[in-house]
Amino acid sequence: MKLPIYLDHNATTPCDPRVMEVMLPYFTEQFGNAASRSHSFGWQAEEAVDYAREQVARLIGAEPKEIIFTSGATEGDNLALKGVFEMYAGKGNHIITCVTEHKAVLDTCKHLEKLGGEVTYLPVNKEGLIDLQQLEAAITPRTILIAIMYANNETGTIQPVAEIGALAKKHNVLFFTDATQAVGKIPVDVIRDNIDLLTCSAHKMYGPKGVGAVYVRRKNPRVRLTAQMDGGGHEKGMRSGTLNVPGIAGFGKAADICRQQLEADGQRMSNLRNRLENALLQLDATYVNGSRISRLPHVANISFNFVNGDGLMMGLNKEVALSSGAACTSASMEPSYVLKALGVEDSLAHSSLRFSIGRYTTEEQIDFVIAKVISVVEELRAMKPIS
Repeated sequence: MKLPIYLDHNATTPCDPRVMEVMLPYFTEQFGNAASRSHSFGWQAEEAVDYAREQVARLIGAEPKEIIFTSGATEGDNLALKGVFEMYAGKGNHIITCVTEHKAVLDTCKHLEKLGGEVTYLPVNKEGLIDLQQLEAAITPRTILIAIMYANNETGTIQPVAEIGALAKKHNVLFFTDATQAVGKIPVDVIRDNIDLLTCSAHKMYGPKGVGAVYVRRKNPRVRLTAQMDGGGHEKGMRSGTLNVPGIAGFGKAADICRQQLEADGQRMSNLRNRLENALLQLDATYVNGSRISRLPHVANISFNFVNGDGLMMGLNKEVALSSGAACTSASMEPSYVLKALGVEDSLAHSSLRFSIGRYTTEEQIDFVIAKVISVVEELRAMKPIS
């Protein structure tokens, strides 16, 4: 067994070898620009992009024409939020979101507030779920968008997306969901859930970094966005820039593999997660953060009381790669804003670990991690207790 063991798949995933195989020709022999329509190099590139569009669309129940390729979910979140804010300014300026959203959504909302936008930040309960009655009560005649993530990146909690979509439709408000952690891990269907805009990223689902997609609904209603990047009018004028053909081809293949393996991968990872969680909860003063029912199959966020958080991470990080929160905020010394929103006190939030299991994680690795975590926690607790 090779060390360190990687249990930080919510931060990024390794590229599946089958994905790499599909990508390689587009770096060398088939290196054409997908916008070059006058020769075979461009035609081959365009064909690869069109095929990938179909593959990504199929994974989420969309039509290929509704998929807009981006550099990743952060760009997608910006395009969805700013694009709606500008396009629907005549209707209103009010957006409803949630305190546990990814920073790509929260920081974009803060930016829109500076431009005159009004944003309601819904609280969550101790499981990380929003209250649907609070959501409906927050809707006003000036509300243009509800932006609630599908599944949380730190706790794995899955929001009641179908119910949110139904509320949005009832009030004639657009519904956008950052589904970066959900797509490829659990069944996502944009029609069933009344989703109007959705973002996802290839590197969270065994594809390459630097490529993502926005789903933009074309009918009932037809969603329109103001482009945030101007240029050659690529991607139906919504996102200009030369397309990353190798990345997009890889994204398509990754989406196809996820669609075919969704149920089997989910069940296997859920079994491994439960094995890990049940063993670690045998330790005293150890708690699961977020919902244990409505959550992703591969994520466990666990707090270890009476343990110094830095000591815990230092005791593990040479042999186990994991995190105490989101990768985008891991440089911060502040406790996780997501856990604080759940009501977890600072000292406990500091001594929390996020375990995110992947396609290639084995039972042997999980058993090693269990033994290692228990050993480090017991060692730290045997030292001078935290005041």
